[in-house]
Amino acid sequence: MKFQCTGLIIILLFLLPGIPGNAQPAFIDYQKSASGKVNEVFNRMEDTVKKQFAARKLNWPPQCMYVRSFKYDRQLEVWVKDDPQGVYKLFKTYKVCMQSGTMGPKRAEGDYQVPEGFYYINEFNPNSNYHLSLGLNYPNASDRVLSDSLRPGNDIYIHGNCVSTGCLPISDIPMEELYLLAVHVRTQGQDFIPVHIFPIRYNVKKSADYFAEATKENVSLRQFAARLKEAFDFFEDKKQLPVITVNKKGDYFIL
Repeated sequence: MKFQCTGLIIILLFLLPGIPGNAQPAFIDYQKSASGKVNEVFNRMEDTVKKQFAARKLNWPPQCMYVRSFKYDRQLEVWVKDDPQGVYKLFKTYKVCMQSGTMGPKRAEGDYQVPEGFYYINEFNPNSNYHLSLGLNYPNASDRVLSDSLRPGNDIYIHGNCVSTGCLPISDIPMEELYLLAVHVRTQGQDFIPVHIFPIRYNVKKSADYFAEATKENVSLRQFAARLKEAFDFFEDKKQLPVITVNKKGDYFIL
């Protein structure tokens, strides 16, 4: 069942348009042929990534990948597994090398906020102005309810080049590794690579203390973060992804 690999978001209000129903077996070949940059990255980096997998006792190639990021901690984790029925194992933690905005989700175009919530990769851009980039499906169903109805913003990416106006930039070599992995798991059949963005790493005292102080007068933001924490806790306990629902008010519920 695909949701064991990718997680499942049940949208109670919206059906997401334009979602491909089948994996693309030739996706890796398409990426290589479409961009000389991707072909060069594979030629230069694939053996290095394979060796990193072997050093961590991870099987190559992975069938599933999950990305989670922590805004205050400026970290982006990559988790993988080679069996959709198995548990995720940590491959690597990258530094988010530049960040804009503050605590809280993105709610409008031009607010420079990094989104918070549950997303998936919906675009592979080998010809990005920021080296390589992976697009996220912001605004998602929750954002469409809770954000500015006319100008919620868009074009949120994980990318290279350490600049940011609401995206998640990591440096170029980490981005090459991440892009290579994403292409591999897409080729293996994972159509939806989940990306969960949390305000903080909830189990780090310094981060939790900062968040408590920063939001002490913002009840709605604390409530929003508490819902995200339920997904964080589920994954920490089971190393599997929870089922996530969105109600008509745009609220997330973790099942």
